[in-house]
Amino acid sequence: MLLAGESWVARTTDVKGFDAIDRAQLEIGAEALLAALRAEGHDVVHLPSHLVATDFPASLDELGEYDVVILSDIGANSLLLHPQVFNQGRRFPNRLKLLAEWVRAGGGLAMAGGYLSFQGFQGKANFHDTPIEEVLPVEILPYDDRVESPEGVFGELTGTAHPVVEGLDAQWPALLGYQKLVAKSDATVLATVESRPLLAVRTEGEGRTLAFASDISPHWAPTEFLEWDGYRRLFHQAVTWLAGDR
Repeated sequence: MLLAGESWVARTTDVKGFDAIDRAQLEIGAEALLAALRAEGHDVVHLPSHLVATDFPASLDELGEYDVVILSDIGANSLLLHPQVFNQGRRFPNRLKLLAEWVRAGGGLAMAGGYLSFQGFQGKANFHDTPIEEVLPVEILPYDDRVESPEGVFGELTGTAHPVVEGLDAQWPALLGYQKLVAKSDATVLATVESRPLLAVRTEGEGRTLAFASDISPHWAPTEFLEWDGYRRLFHQAVTWLAGDR
């Protein structure tokens, strides 16, 4: 499987009296998920955010090397604006359309929440009204869709039997935020948070899609969620279901 996103470069300035020192550091937010999936035997390739524009698959053949693709905290622009387009003004494949075509042919696609997922912080993720929205189990709002919940909110299973949530607790540990999403009429909502979809699945053509409205890493996913036994089980079962018979 391919996990795209979940990394960032942090730039900071240390001011020490008269002098200031600028520094930058690559930070990876996907450690917990990568460890959980690899412990279950999944072969995971992590494509960090700064490499998505150049290295994300650009053909159906390249996508065909994967059973599952997860987009997490990576906006539509990184998939659309290859340097060949942005810097050189030359045509390049539309990877949002390719992903949708790959799903309909049997691929498994998931999106997890975050500041650059779904519509995202100040609408910058910008997946509303795109081919990705067409195949996901949810409709994406056309504006900043975050719900910040510093007090903690709790996911709850809907009671619908499904392989993705088999054996999970009815109530989940606290989350510190999520995205407001609207379930499509043919989606199956497996968990909710504050009566909104938290986890939903759907079939599209020969493929399968999943939406998780909160984060797989801090800050929306605090330690108590990441260390919950169900975290590893949830995402192992999600990836297994998305892969189907491939």
